[in-house]
Amino acid sequence: MRIRSHDLRNRVLIVAEIGNNHEGDFALARELVCAAAETGVDAVKFQTFIPEQFIAASQPDRLARLRRYALSAEQFAELADLAREKELLFISTPLDLDSATILQPLVDAYKIASGDNTFYPLISQIAQTRMPVILSGGLATIDELSTAADLIRLLWGREHANPGLAILHCVSAYPTPPEQANLAAIRTIAHAIRCVPGYSDHTLGIEAAVLSVGLGARIIEKHFTLDHNQSDFRDHQLSATPDEMRELARRVREAELLLGNGEKRAQPAERDGLVRYRRSVAARRNLSAGSTIGPDDLCWVRPGDGIPPGQEHQLIGRALKAPVAAGALLALGMVETEDSATAVAESH
Repeated sequence: MRIRSHDLRNRVLIVAEIGNNHEGDFALARELVCAAAETGVDAVKFQTFIPEQFIAASQPDRLARLRRYALSAEQFAELADLAREKELLFISTPLDLDSATILQPLVDAYKIASGDNTFYPLISQIAQTRMPVILSGGLATIDELSTAADLIRLLWGREHANPGLAILHCVSAYPTPPEQANLAAIRTIAHAIRCVPGYSDHTLGIEAAVLSVGLGARIIEKHFTLDHNQSDFRDHQLSATPDEMRELARRVREAELLLGNGEKRAQPAERDGLVRYRRSVAARRNLSAGSTIGPDDLCWVRPGDGIPPGQEHQLIGRALKAPVAAGALLALGMVETEDSATAVAESH
């Protein structure tokens, strides 16, 4: 899966989830993008919404707060330009159908929120854009995620498109208790749905995000703030500060190096060990010239620069040309060849 020039097969995508931590302050939103660019992340993500289209009128306090937090289409366009200027991918989560339309020319990928992984009208509209989709798996069962994935793939199939689907394991609790992080679900999602797996982290600290790499996560999303005490808005407390995000990125890259590519072969650092620690066939006892080598005449010792175990048949039954001391490595040149042995026998 690729998102613009970022190939998720080669490098984990680290997303700084700014979300609503700007609290409607456009200057702060810009500052958060610039700060994220200095931490080593690959992308920034926002939420885009028209409050009246996803919050009921019966919740006036929530509506009022979200109206304060809402940014305009023009402001999101500026943030997208700023992100690209900083060489970051720009991703946002639309929370209503009109916002999905607004975002189409702006984003490098769509994110679908955990609360909307069963909101099929929104999922359908996003899939029809034929853009990469990151689906968050909070609140959902594996069957619900499979249903969403099947819908996306069905709509892509009609267009002969496959821009890429990632599903992030997520626990929609803020913060998530460590004993409920359930990181093993990353593998469950990958195997059951055959998608790019990832992890949206709501735990405190960065340990869970780093550990997720070892379980196969190719996208890691972590909330991002300038200061845990920015305001009383809950998300600041569970977000990573610039220093914490920088450490997260460093450790994720270190984890990628430690994991390697999975191909089982001798590593460059082991090359000396291929000789030093392997074994060679040697003489178990002093052997005289002309004696015929039998199985009991052999032992196996280090280093491994002689005849390897498993090739003893090249020696057994052959006569030695010269005496060999106990413990000496044996070589094919020390024994008579079949032709020479036959010639000696015929001369008698």
